[in-house]
Amino acid sequence: MTRRSVLGLAAAGLAATVLAAPAPAPAHAAPMGVEAKLPAPTGPHRIGTVSTRIVDTSRRDPWVKTVPYRELMISVWYPAAGRPSGAGHRLAPYMAPGAAERWNTKSPHGIPKDAIEFAAVRTHAREGAPADTSEGRRPVLLYAAGANDPRTWGTSVVEELASHGYVVVTVDHTYEAPGVEFPDGSVKDDAPLLKALEEAQRDDAVPALLKKVLDVRVADSKFVLDRLGSLPHGLSKVVDRKRVGMIGQSAGGIAAAETMYEDGRVKAGMNIDGTLEHNPEPNGTNLLPVARHGLTGPFLLMGRQGSDRTTEPSWRAFWSHTTGWKRNLTVRGSKHQTYTDLAALLPQAGVDRKVIEDNVGTVDPGRAVAAERAYATSFFDRWLRGEDDHLLDRPSGRYPEVEFAG
Repeated sequence: MTRRSVLGLAAAGLAATVLAAPAPAPAHAAPMGVEAKLPAPTGPHRIGTVSTRIVDTSRRDPWVKTVPYRELMISVWYPAAGRPSGAGHRLAPYMAPGAAERWNTKSPHGIPKDAIEFAAVRTHAREGAPADTSEGRRPVLLYAAGANDPRTWGTSVVEELASHGYVVVTVDHTYEAPGVEFPDGSVKDDAPLLKALEEAQRDDAVPALLKKVLDVRVADSKFVLDRLGSLPHGLSKVVDRKRVGMIGQSAGGIAAAETMYEDGRVKAGMNIDGTLEHNPEPNGTNLLPVARHGLTGPFLLMGRQGSDRTTEPSWRAFWSHTTGWKRNLTVRGSKHQTYTDLAALLPQAGVDRKVIEDNVGTVDPGRAVAAERAYATSFFDRWLRGEDDHLLDRPSGRYPEVEFAG
């Protein structure tokens, strides 16, 4: 079993194209250093962002036992004062240089090595911009990326949510993410997880490793929730800790579901194409507690084509046990990475159509990004703001590629 087959299967969730060896560059690769652009957010708010290191002294690092504490890097995205076109404060980079170098080396998800200069890509958020306090405290969301993906890999949806009035916290899971750059310039890579994977494959213990990955992510998420009262840049005065949601893709979606099950502070959650079991392949065994018992709060499942509550065993179990409001959407022609920044970045990497379809699917990438953003915003507006645009009531002519499985 290869790294790609264990941790690169869409349905396995915790196993998202993670730990795959760098792929050969597809034909027609773009010149080195293309400064790709992310889609602009559509909400009325200008966006600010800050990043900081947080340390959990109550835990030893689970991957490197010689480290006596768990340290994480987080970024906070928030509505900023001023109009969207306002000047002042530079646009934040998509990735820190050290993290970008590691990500580029992996040739992530079909993007040829050196095709995109990830550190040169700019977001739409201004570093350290003053927060908009005109509307009082705002709902806060945790965003979790897929296993072995950086916290920036969902920036398109994170910026969209921030532009619509949410404070969004993204987190890198140290020694699992490919490269986490800290304020002192040090970069912690994923070598410990790679070693653990090799040992798990040798010992036929991959489900146990997947369980550990998830347990660590849930513990990290709970710690971030603990720190909402001490966010940098005065942002703790902006967030409403009674209105907390969590959204994630792949392993991040799994963590969103399990964190919501274990921690009542999370009031609404969204799982984007993450299975709810500990197996390399989804077969309905080794179900997570959230799949065995369900949720009483609102939850949104969003899967790729062919994977929904009727076909994915753990989702079927979750659906049958969940008594709270729930919906299950799929995007026609989508694949696992359709719901990440790959949909925006891969078409700019100079690859041919086949590479795009192999990694993002046959859905138009721009339409996929718009659909994910719209349904995520609609969901959290409904359950954290009490504002319902009824997009989730039934299929919509505005997004004909989105199908309802329940």
